[in-house]
Amino acid sequence: MSDGTATTTTDLDVRLEKHRVELTGYCYRMLGSSFEAEDAVQDTMVRAWRSYDKFEGRSSLRSWLYRIATNVCLDMLTAGNKRARPMDLTESTPLAQAALSPRPDHTWLEPVPDSRVLPTTDDPAEAAVAKESVRLAFMAALQQLPPKQRAVLILREVLAWRASEVAELLGTSVASVNSALQRARATLAEQQQPGAEAAVADPLDDEQQKLLDRYVAAFEGYDMTALTALLHEDAIMTMPPFDLWLTGAGDITGFMTTLGAPCAGSRLLPVQVNGLPGFAQYKPDPEAGGFTPWAVQVLEISGGRITGFHCFLDTKRWFPLFGLPLHLQAEADEVEKGV
Repeated sequence: MSDGTATTTTDLDVRLEKHRVELTGYCYRMLGSSFEAEDAVQDTMVRAWRSYDKFEGRSSLRSWLYRIATNVCLDMLTAGNKRARPMDLTESTPLAQAALSPRPDHTWLEPVPDSRVLPTTDDPAEAAVAKESVRLAFMAALQQLPPKQRAVLILREVLAWRASEVAELLGTSVASVNSALQRARATLAEQQQPGAEAAVADPLDDEQQKLLDRYVAAFEGYDMTALTALLHEDAIMTMPPFDLWLTGAGDITGFMTTLGAPCAGSRLLPVQVNGLPGFAQYKPDPEAGGFTPWAVQVLEISGGRITGFHCFLDTKRWFPLFGLPLHLQAEADEVEKGV
């Protein structure tokens, strides 16, 4: 009897785990936080495991898990907090007035590794929609929607659920779902989200890869002339947890050579983040030698230029999430780069 129970328990664990990545992606879109999303999915799994004997199979296991996850997220969102980017909260600051004023962690829209939220799929169109729906601009737009409208939009537009399936999940009518979807679409259409025009091929096309290669060379060489040539004239730079954000190549490179000067000599390692190209930035560590974590960079590209340059600085949280080391040895780094 105990062997059978153990086998059943193991089988259920395996079946639940198959849905972890897509559920994490759903909860991330709902909550705007990679850590809260993982907490929500863990709560979902525990609730499902405890109440599985009450699951009567009237819907698929996947639908049932989404119902639980939706309720968990809606409960977490009752406080009404909306995660944001710096440009959602303040006006752009001229370089001459730049000051680094941090805000609490719960203020900010958080980055997430693609591997945590994007399930593998053989359908290129499905993969493209999934990537676009975790990009920072779309995530920021989602945060402007009331929680139930957010759920409806994600389920209908991103996950391609039928209106009847969403109505059943939310315990409401098809007419109510369609109405919520219309209102959500109207809200998104009214917003001009910086970064929404980012057009990144999957995989990167040759021109985009060359642009990134030139960016790495310019940043690691701290060559502001070369970097200026890569930035759109209206490029935006953000640095959560600081609410400062800068517009234009002049102010961005000016910041990098003044307040940001300690980043000279940094090393960049590529990461896949929010459906966009990104880099883990390590800056020189004058005390321990080698390089110490400084930021997860997320780049937005459009028209052959970098339009968004977003640096998430809470490295003690982000680097472990991305599976990145908390120190780079100088020798190992140079060998890896073929120097």
